[in-house]
Parts: sequence; structure tokens; C-alpha cells
Amino acid sequence: MEVDRIRALRGPNLWCRHTALEAVVTCRAAEISIANSAGFEDRLRARFPEIDVLQPTGQGTPVSLAQVLELATLRLQAYAGCPVTFSRCSPTLEPGTFQIVVEYSEEVVGRLALELAQTLCAAAANDTPFDLHAALTQLRELDEDVRLGPSTGAIVNAGVARGIPYRRLTEGSLVQFGWGSRQRRIQAADTDRTSVIAETLAQDKELTKSILATAGIPVPGGRPVISAEDAVAAAQEIGGRVVVKPRFGNQGKGVTVNIETPEQITAAYASAREGSDEVLVERFIPGHDYRVLVIGNAVVAAARREPPHVNGDGVHNVRELIDEVNSDPRRGSGHATSLTKIKLDEIARASLADQGYDIDSIPPRGARVILRNNSNLSTGGTATDVTDDVHPELAARAIEAAQTIGLDVCGVDMVCESVLKPLEEQSGGIVEVNAAPGLRMHLAPAFGKSRPVGEAIISTLFGPGEDGRIPVVAVTGTNGKTTTVRLIAHLLTGCGLRVGMTTTDGVYVADQRIDTGDCSGPRSARSVLSHPDVDAAVLETARGGLLREGLGFDRCRVAVVTNIGKGDHLGLNFITNVDDLAILKRVIVQNVAPDGYAVLNAADPITAGMAAGCPGAVIFFAADRTLPLMATHQARGRRLVFVENDAVVAMEGGVEHRLPLARIPLTRRGALGFQVENVMAAVAAAWALEIDWQLIAAGLSSFNSDVATAPGRFNVFDYRGATLIADYGHNPDAIGALVKAVEALPARRRTVVISGAGDRRDEDILGQSVILGDAFDHVILYEDQCQRGRAAGEVIKLLRDGLAGAKRTRHIEEIKGEFRAIDTALAALKPGDLCLILIDQVEEALAHLTAQVASANSDVIAH
Repeated sequence: MEVDRIRALRGPNLWCRHTALEAVVTCRAAEISIANSAGFEDRLRARFPEIDVLQPTGQGTPVSLAQVLELATLRLQAYAGCPVTFSRCSPTLEPGTFQIVVEYSEEVVGRLALELAQTLCAAAANDTPFDLHAALTQLRELDEDVRLGPSTGAIVNAGVARGIPYRRLTEGSLVQFGWGSRQRRIQAADTDRTSVIAETLAQDKELTKSILATAGIPVPGGRPVISAEDAVAAAQEIGGRVVVKPRFGNQGKGVTVNIETPEQITAAYASAREGSDEVLVERFIPGHDYRVLVIGNAVVAAARREPPHVNGDGVHNVRELIDEVNSDPRRGSGHATSLTKIKLDEIARASLADQGYDIDSIPPRGARVILRNNSNLSTGGTATDVTDDVHPELAARAIEAAQTIGLDVCGVDMVCESVLKPLEEQSGGIVEVNAAPGLRMHLAPAFGKSRPVGEAIISTLFGPGEDGRIPVVAVTGTNGKTTTVRLIAHLLTGCGLRVGMTTTDGVYVADQRIDTGDCSGPRSARSVLSHPDVDAAVLETARGGLLREGLGFDRCRVAVVTNIGKGDHLGLNFITNVDDLAILKRVIVQNVAPDGYAVLNAADPITAGMAAGCPGAVIFFAADRTLPLMATHQARGRRLVFVENDAVVAMEGGVEHRLPLARIPLTRRGALGFQVENVMAAVAAAWALEIDWQLIAAGLSSFNSDVATAPGRFNVFDYRGATLIADYGHNPDAIGALVKAVEALPARRRTVVISGAGDRRDEDILGQSVILGDAFDHVILYEDQCQRGRAAGEVIKLLRDGLAGAKRTRHIEEIKGEFRAIDTALAALKPGDLCLILIDQVEEALAHLTAQVASANSDVIAH
């Protein structure tokens, strides 16, 4: 069995809406059915009993080794604790070759699971050992390392529950919520409103205390110290028991509380110095340790924290009692679990010694043995929720402390006997304020209620009813995608919006190109949706990107499918016919928002059939309103767009809006049928976005298909009295539409310049020249710059073969190089001629043409 072409589908895709791995698996003849290997399933289950039931993929279809690999990859993740449920194994038309798809929650974990599943299959086949425990441990540890921690995860989950899209920007906890100009960002519990100055203040515990004291907020007395001797002197100045801690630090590291003797203070100073060059000595405030979480201008949670401890039972020693506490499944070694395991380190041993114990001591029944003097969860402490008990004045002090430092999300640490009364009444004080506070103690306290703190943070980022989404229009199809994208973007720009646009010739933001090349895939879509200056996005969504990675968004407001035709890369990546292609391209329709629209070509039955899978509403468009589907849609009072009496008409119920074709330059007064179809699709999309009809009309009248507005899309030039048309048409359907358009234009003699893309099927390349041979007098053939896997001259031969039975073509030339072919055509043109140039290098060819036309025009003026 060979596994190759592993792809990470990071958005909704051909198979599912989940993130998933897709791999191509080739099985040898004996592996097509595991029944061919005696005892294989028994050996497999002996190594992984939880593999699940092995069922055939279809009636009469044997269980292949590829299917075992698929199930093993899924189940290994599931038993490692990953929330995954979806997998598929699909045979291809190639015997013994399968596509497997397995959901993942973290990509690197999914990839590791696939590797381990291959190892498992090999072990079962060869009857060699497989360490299931080690495999699951490896997966769990990797998952814990890479998945979002509980604090960030709680905020993300709260955002998802509100329908807010998110994207993880790093392997850490930096997350973007929303899109474009409506996006917000967090890093752990910090938000994009968290001030850097406030964070800097909070990290400096002495400066924080000084600022709070100036504001009249109760804090413990104390001062910085520069040595162990100075620490002892400071403690004597304070009098009584003290706290020694780093001036800069977090998570309770290096903090020692409730100490008094010089020996204790000296040891505590050494511990504090490990995490900070500067150390503080403060008055010890007796009482309980509380964490009060302030978000915005409200206290949303409070917890009483207890230091790590064990309770004696008169039977077990301290080591055994710690092991028993650490066996709680809620305790882990990091921050991924709700509690952290208690460490038996030097600090714990010193704390035991202070109480007259060591690790082998057996504490009497009921004795409370403290293992550490600080109460942080990160060092093994526990938390009890006390949110409902917080006194209003104590809450006001916590809010005041957070706002004095300037933190929008703040963990306020205070020590007092109880939160039931004000701090001042019990000689309590605020000992620290914390930026990016951990949320674990409030999400999963050891005792008491869980608090919706993630929801509270999301509510500060997005107001009621806001979901951070900008309007997103996805456009796919065989032909007309780019022009339709550009026209929709033009209409949105006319509304005063800053539009982000992806096309096969670049990424644009507010009419500025920020990337070049074919940018019709999910990476470019994510680039636009991450741009802070984008108010609306129009995204060309091509077949290749969908196959490679899925969509670059979770759902769109509008999905436009222009048509599904032959020759659109059929035969590649197991897409063998137009039905396969339609299944792929309908992905954008399946991921329309419930309150959104699919815009579908009713004249194309395959495209129209996608309506059944749309979660939202449907707008059909077709030039002929009498089509049965259009008539039925109209009878139901639903939206449709059609052509009538030389106008594009948008109708819903008894209400219609008319847009005269004479005022839409792109259509050349309706003569260019394919452009009329593009206009109908764009009008329907604009209607779905509720753009004002006057703005739609104005936008249509100001859009021209020139080199600047729609490069390579039926760009028309005048060259010495001849008509030049440059277009990027590259499949039989596009060629057919171009021929119809050209036939509507008068011409004395017609010339076409053409090449063919090497990654098309032979029949598609032949089909192009068959169509052209019946429409043009003179055909000039040239080879593309890149033959895409074809041998030199192979494409030209196919094109020439297609011209063998041409009804009109009388003169055929073969030219080496695209620009030489263009120049050859131009040199032969006479006034009244027409030349269609099917360009390959769009930008370069258009620049060359523009220069040639300008030169010719200047010659005319000179004479």
C-alpha cells in the first residue's frame, strides 16, 4: 500500500464542512480485499480493539486496506481525545486506487495519526508488534501542545456559538475573529484593546502597587530589595509575617508567603531571584486568596484559591497522598486540563519541613498539609467559585483597580477573610493585577459553578447581534467568473465600500493590486478576509483551490455559479466529467448562509440542480424567462433575472426592475450574449446584497470591459481600421461563446490567434480548433509558454488536427512564441478585418498589444 498526495482541506470542501486530510492510497491486488490476507482482521483487532466495524464501501465491495487505513486514522485520533467523527474511503476509476478523507481537529495531529495508522496496518499485515499505548500517548501529548489552551479555547468557542468566524494566526494563541474591517483579535485573554502600557504596568508589581495606592486602593506595604540581607531588613521594617516575590513574574512562580524568620526570608529571596532580577518584600495579609475577573466595567467571575495541599488520613504518607490527588483526571501537567498536578519539588519539601513533615511522613487524620504557599492553579492549587457572594463595594474596588491600570480584561488578586464585605472592613488588600489572566479557574472550578467568561470577553469585542462578518460573494463556474467578480466588485465600490477581490490575475483591495498571478484559491481569499481595509469581499473560487484546500471561508452571503461546461480541467484530480465538476463547484452553494442567496444559471440544468443543496434562498437567471424552471420560480413569487425587450429585468412577485442593455456598455447593446449572462449574474448578486437599484444602474453604465477594468476579458482595440479582440478563453465552451460574439460584429476577413493549455484533455484541445475552423478564415497557432506536461509540438498538432475538417479556415500558420504570433496577425490585418487573439500570458500580452496599438495610432496621427 502506498500513500501519497496528502492534502490538508482547511475549509469546507468536496467531502464535508470539517477540516480534513485527503490522501490517495494505492493498494496492491492482494490489498484490495483484506480477506485475501488470512487472519489480518484478527491481528488488527488484537493491536487496536477499538478500530470499529469494518464495513464495505458499497454492496458487494470488499473491505480494502485503504478503508482500514481511513478508519484507523480516525479512531486513533478519537481515542486520543480529539473531537473527530467523519471519514470516507472512495474508490477511483483507477483499479486499486482510493481517496481517503479523515477529519482532524489539529492538522499536525491528523498527519501523525495517518502515519501511525500506516504503521498499525503494516504491523497487522506482517504480524509485528504495535504499541497502542505509546501511539495514543504521542497523539495526546502533541494535541495538548498544539491545540488552543482552555482560556483561548473558551473565547473561541463563545465566538463560534455566536456565528463569528475565526482564524488562528499563529501556532500559539493569536486569533482573529471576524473578517476585514470588522475583525477583532485576541491573544490568550488579551484583546486588541488591551493597552501595551497597561500590560507593562501590570507586569511591574511594585509600580502597580504604587499607582493603586495613589488612587486610594488598599494594597500591602513593602518595598523592593537588592539582596537577601536587604530582604531580611525589609521584613524587620514591616514587622510580622511577610511575602517575598519577584517584582516581575506570573503564575505564582517564585512567590513565598506567610514567612517570618531570617532563614525563611533568605531562602524565599533565592527562589524569587530565579525568575526576576528584582525582588519585593511585602506585608503578609492574613485571609483567603481570591481572584476577581474584571471584563470591561464589570466583575464577571470570582474564585477563592487554595494552595496545593493534601489531607491526612492517618494511613498514607505524603508521597502517596500526592499521588492520589494527582490521579484526578482533571489534573494534567500543563494548562490544557482544568487542574494542574501537584509537584513534589524542593519548594514542596521546604513547605513540608516548615510543618514538621517530610515526604514519608504519615499525617494524622484530618491534618491539612500545605505543599506550597501560593495558590496559583499552575502550581497545583484549586479554585472554588464565589461569584455570587461578591459584595458590591468589593467588586467596585476590583473594577477600579483594573481601570486604574488600564486593563480591559484583568485578573485582580486580593487577600481578605471574605468577599461578603468590603476590603476596608477586614483589612484586606489588592496584591496584584494581571493582564491576560488565566480563565481555567472560572471555566472549571474544583467546586462551584462554571462561569461564561469566554462569552463575556466576546461581548466586549462584538455588540449584540454582531457577528464580525462582512458581505462575502463567492463566484465559480466554467466561464465568466472573472468578469462577473469584477462587475460585482464594481457595483459594491459604487456603494462606497472598500472591496477586496480575488481573481485569476491578482488580489485587489480598494482597486489596488496587492498580489499577482492566479489568486483564485483559498489562500488569497483568506488574505482578503484578513485585510483590515476590506468592507466587502468578492472571491473568484476556482476548481484547483477547492480541490487543494477547500474554501477559504466557512460560509458566504452570496454564491454565484455562472455555468458548468466541458473542458474545465476534466481528467485531473479524479474529476472526470461535468457531473464530478458540478459536485465540486456546488460546495460554495452548500455553504451559503441561511439568510443568503445562491445565484444560479437556470439555462444550465447542471447548475440549476445545485439549488436543492442551498441552505438559503435562490435567485435564478437566464435570458429566456419562459424556461420551465424560471416560470415555476416566478409563480412562487421568488427572485429571478432575465432579458426582455432589450433590458435586463429583475423580478420578485409582481415587482420588477428594468436595466436597459443600451446603458450597459459591457454587453455592446446586448450583442455579446455571454456578457449579458455575466451582467445578469452580477445584477442578481447585487440584488441579494440589497444594493440600491439606482446604484446598480449607475455601476453597470460605468463598467467597461477594457484592459484596466477586466484584463483579458473581451478587450476590444481599434488597429488601423481593423478590430482586435483579446480574450483569455481557454475551453470549448468559452470558445463557442466568443465565436457567437464575434459573429455579431461585422468583418471583411476574420483571423484568430490561438494556443492550447497542455493540461486539458485531447478532446478539449481538438474541440477548440474545430469550433474556430468553422468561424475564421485565417488561424495562427502558437505554443503556450508552459506546455503543462505536454511534449513540444503536441498541443499544436492537436489544434491542427481539429482544423482538418474546417468549413471556413483556408490559411493556417504555426508561429513560435506568443508575441511573434500576435505581430504576425497584426501585420496581415487590413481595415475592416477582425482578429481574435486568445492570449496566454495575460498581462504581458496585453501590454504588448497596447503598445502596438498605440504605435499604430501615433503613425496614423503623424500622417
